[in-house]
Amino acid sequence: MFEDLHHAAVGSLFGITVLLLLLHLLYFSFPDRRDPPGPRPLPLFGNLFQVDLKRLDYSLFELSKKYGPVFQVHFGLKKVVVLAGYRTVKEALVNHAEEFGNRDITPIFYDFTKGNGILFSNGNSWREMRRFALTTLKNFGMGKQMIEEIIIEECQHLIKELEQFEGQAFSNTQPINYAAANVIAATVFGKRFDYKDPNFQAMVDRDNEIIYLTGTVSLLIYNFFPWLGPVLKNWKNLMKHVEDGKADARKMIEQLKQTLDLDICRCFVDAFLIHKRHLEDSAIKNPHFHDDNLLYSVANLFAAGNDTTGNTLKWCLLYMAKYPHIQVRVQEELSLVVGKRQVKAEDRKNLPYTDAVIHESQRYANIAPIAIPHSTSRDVTFQGYLIQEGTTVFPLLTSVLYDEREWENPYSFNPSHFLDSEGKFIRREAFLPFSAGRRVCPGESLAKMELFIFFTSLLQHFNFSPAPGISEDELDLSPVVGFTLSPQPQKLCAFLRK
Repeated sequence: MFEDLHHAAVGSLFGITVLLLLLHLLYFSFPDRRDPPGPRPLPLFGNLFQVDLKRLDYSLFELSKKYGPVFQVHFGLKKVVVLAGYRTVKEALVNHAEEFGNRDITPIFYDFTKGNGILFSNGNSWREMRRFALTTLKNFGMGKQMIEEIIIEECQHLIKELEQFEGQAFSNTQPINYAAANVIAATVFGKRFDYKDPNFQAMVDRDNEIIYLTGTVSLLIYNFFPWLGPVLKNWKNLMKHVEDGKADARKMIEQLKQTLDLDICRCFVDAFLIHKRHLEDSAIKNPHFHDDNLLYSVANLFAAGNDTTGNTLKWCLLYMAKYPHIQVRVQEELSLVVGKRQVKAEDRKNLPYTDAVIHESQRYANIAPIAIPHSTSRDVTFQGYLIQEGTTVFPLLTSVLYDEREWENPYSFNPSHFLDSEGKFIRREAFLPFSAGRRVCPGESLAKMELFIFFTSLLQHFNFSPAPGISEDELDLSPVVGFTLSPQPQKLCAFLRK
């Protein structure tokens, strides 16, 4: 009898599998005529074998040249609509901001924050946390004098760190990351850390590793087949890093709670706790100001502020070593306009070539090639295609920053992209490294100020060149591909300028 039941169960499972396969085949054989075009998917696997997951943005960029600026691909059973080119990405994220404004909460993003925080949340909770973060950062002087003083102070620490190498080859990875992390740490936790502090080093290095692992092939596959998680080494390593990071953040939040003064706001954590206390005292009901939203908002701000700014600055210095004639022009402009005094944010308007080099570094480095995936908040007809509510959307920033219709020489490092015929700085609409619309990076103005002051201060003090025995041509500009694109580990020399 048990054998009969076993055979019946196996038969039923086989029948269900066949039925699912047939339904899957029928679904792909008769697509909605209003669906965007795209390569024909295989049952169960979709288009996984037609793209290179090691550099997914390039694969999608190539597909856009065949299927147009709005097309769809299938990763397993998951349908993704890809937006390619500046005009299409802007039209979707800006002109249809509401429809394309949700975050796609992938399995790995849900593992990170369970729908809390700023980056990986939707609905009222996201609106409250984003609004609060923007207001608080503004109150702390994001883009103003207060944060400028923090950045300038951190520049001095970074310069001293690089001076210790006395022109010897060094890996710029950690000092640059630690400097960028300290700026956001001062804002979030109200303190800076010594670069040699092992707890601080672990925090920064762990966040960088989390962001790298999130973009690896195995974790991309996990997002499409989440039941694989427990057998994936990268997923297990990632979850350990995430839990360790949460534990450290909780400790720092608890320390700030114990020393909280309602009349003195020292940092983002204080601002959150004070606001929460005022809501409780006034009996105003707001379910979004709770400990999990504080924890994950802090984690979001710290990780994003550390990785993106640090990586962009590393690319800037690598390009200066790669293109010494550009480095010389930047330094000549700095000497003429600023001299030896400390560069200030207000100097940017008088440093057009330097500003153009920073912008071109951001464009060319393209550190967030697919941005963070969006999803549609409701059914939308876009460029003649019906995109249903809840569809995952990839705004392909690679196709924006390398759009041949917008950039004269998109595949070359060319600061002239941001200069007019008279050498004046010009803004380019297709410059969208921070994305656009409702989900534009909340720390954009902070990142811009950091990049400008760090880059100019370092170029005032140092000449950057390849390590001995390495020519400019031998410097490797191919990225380490994670969720963001970071430079390959390689050594540079920083020689003090006379």
